[in-house]
Amino acid sequence: MPTKTTARATAPDAPESEKITINMGFVDLGHIDLLVSEGFYSNRTDFIRTAIRSHLATHSDALRQAVSRKMLVLGLQTFSVADLEAVRATGEKLQIRVLGLAVIASDVPAELAVATIDSLTVLGALHASPAVKTALAARIR
Repeated sequence: MPTKTTARATAPDAPESEKITINMGFVDLGHIDLLVSEGFYSNRTDFIRTAIRSHLATHSDALRQAVSRKMLVLGLQTFSVADLEAVRATGEKLQIRVLGLAVIASDVPAELAVATIDSLTVLGALHASPAVKTALAARIR
């Protein structure tokens, strides 16, 4: 039986957001800048976040169904050395599925992660040491 981990809204060392980069056409960018200059949005980021949230809201039913069907943990899921040691003690392996942020603590040794994590699916962001990411590379989907 896998160890139960807690999904939390925040963790002390977890960032609130992930930075992404997009390429846009000059005309689209100009339209955004025009809306900003007209006071509709405070800046480009405000416009882009609002547009993304609007589209996510449009597809909210489909998203809820997919989260349920894929058995994803929504939000933040953290795995400490103690969590993974408890899993190893049971002889089980975790199949981690997260929509949001999955954090494998920075002090988790790569060999412990390999011994306890069978698969890792993260839609969002994964924060783990480079050694753990390398060790789990074949298991990350």
